[in-house]
Amino acid sequence: PKFIKKNFKYKKNICKKFFVTLHLKMYAFTPYYKSVIWGGDEICRRKGEPAPDAHIGESWEISPVAGCETIVADGPDKGLTLSELTLRYGPSLLGKEISEKYCGRFPLLLKIIDAGRDLSVQVHPGEEMARRLHNCPGKTEMWYIVDHKPGAKIYNGFTRPITPDGYRKMVEQKEIMDVIQAHDAANGDVYFVPPGRIHAIGAGNLLIEVQQASDITYRVYDFDRLGADGHPRELHTELAAQAINFSVFSDHRIDYDTASRQVELLSCDYFDVALISPEDDIMHYDIPRDAFAIVICVEGECTVSSGDDTRSLPLLHSLLVPASEKTFTVAGRGTLLIAVPK
Repeated sequence: PKFIKKNFKYKKNICKKFFVTLHLKMYAFTPYYKSVIWGGDEICRRKGEPAPDAHIGESWEISPVAGCETIVADGPDKGLTLSELTLRYGPSLLGKEISEKYCGRFPLLLKIIDAGRDLSVQVHPGEEMARRLHNCPGKTEMWYIVDHKPGAKIYNGFTRPITPDGYRKMVEQKEIMDVIQAHDAANGDVYFVPPGRIHAIGAGNLLIEVQQASDITYRVYDFDRLGADGHPRELHTELAAQAINFSVFSDHRIDYDTASRQVELLSCDYFDVALISPEDDIMHYDIPRDAFAIVICVEGECTVSSGDDTRSLPLLHSLLVPASEKTFTVAGRGTLLIAVPK
């Protein structure tokens, strides 16, 4: 036993000492399209791709979530799921710090959401509650509005203080919308949605969502809609009551300099998000830590280059830049949203 213990420790130290970073190319993925009762037809139409089903409400662009994983679209690793790719390349893909922090798991999820109808009013649990009840991460997210139809709304936060008992009563009487802030949607608006904040995406919004790699949602109100089985969809009134932060804030939009060609949109405990608009110039982006970057084109078309790898990135297409590359350049007449884990 002493010999085994001694040699195991020796091998462990040798592996740490001689770890070599593999220089990986960028990755494009085949999205996971989700058909839902509130979905529209904008995502595939704007991507110029055939829709696999009616009412595609979500395109999970880069996803490690079991059952909804995205698959490498091309190159020598074509056909691997994101989890398989992460297992194969580890710190070279994730970054050593991120790999250690998240125990080798890919920590983010990138979505495109097309709200053909109002989404349900909902809330997400924080880290402690999600780990305790669901053995998974909590769900912190942000939204960037790509486009909207006239009259589209974003619902985010309470208009006035209410108590948990008051909340339960308003849900029972179907009056909860009376105390939720409604914002007129505008292209380029940014919203931060931390765990515990009640929210809904109104009909007519096309937006990007960056979030923790979690699919835990507590539904509070669903406008009395019927699911595919012909029955009302389940509400999670009591779980939501435990998760909701009943604090009131005046406005939940993120202010930023819309004229800037490179701007940091937000920084939270789990990710940073930035925006780059090269305007026919070439702009360099240094990944701010030992981590990967997720990029998605939110306007026009861009070209992304890293090392000897160059990819064209049309509207609503995305890429994963591995941590091994540390920096990349962006060119073209478009705007790129960049998310980096923390």
